[in-house]
Amino acid sequence: MARAGWPARARHGPVEIRPLRRSDSAAWREVRLANERWLLPWEPSSPLTWHDRNSPAAFGSMVRALRGQARAGVTLPFVITYEDRLAGQLTIGNIVRGSFQAGYAGYWVDGRLAGRGIMPTALALAVDHCFGPAGMHRVEVNIRPENTPSRRVVEKLGFREEGFHERLLFIDGAWRDHVGYALTTEEVPRGLLTRWLASRHTG
Repeated sequence: MARAGWPARARHGPVEIRPLRRSDSAAWREVRLANERWLLPWEPSSPLTWHDRNSPAAFGSMVRALRGQARAGVTLPFVITYEDRLAGQLTIGNIVRGSFQAGYAGYWVDGRLAGRGIMPTALALAVDHCFGPAGMHRVEVNIRPENTPSRRVVEKLGFREEGFHERLLFIDGAWRDHVGYALTTEEVPRGLLTRWLASRHTG
């Protein structure tokens, strides 16, 4: 059963966000394996090797899980493409409806493509979708303090820093602190992408 705001896709220039497909397996695996040093420090701990965590079987399991969560209305699982090449993932997860209408954004991008504005553009597209067709009110992002590239993404987009969460998630072998950021729909009445593009033009 389709849920509000899903499936969905959005594009600006060479950057697109769309649902993850089973046919993305080979491209996803190539990007993940090539980015072990770039991604491993920021991902949840696992007893599996990086190779096993990013195998075709692991990809299939992830797609099944994300599709189930999307059908349940608790996740919006996007893949990011750049010039029609798989460049990363962006997931709006832990979506709670009712009086909360909010979810958490998590993302990664191919380090070989870093610095091209891909991730801010993709996150802006996703937030605009959340605040539009998906009917959400708030998007939150939690980032480790030392993850400067990821923090730069949300700060460029004008997310508010709201708090410091001690030992929030078990990542890279330990319970890690995170900085909490958030944005609500009232803060971007004309859309986050519009604001992001205007800031780049004036900057």
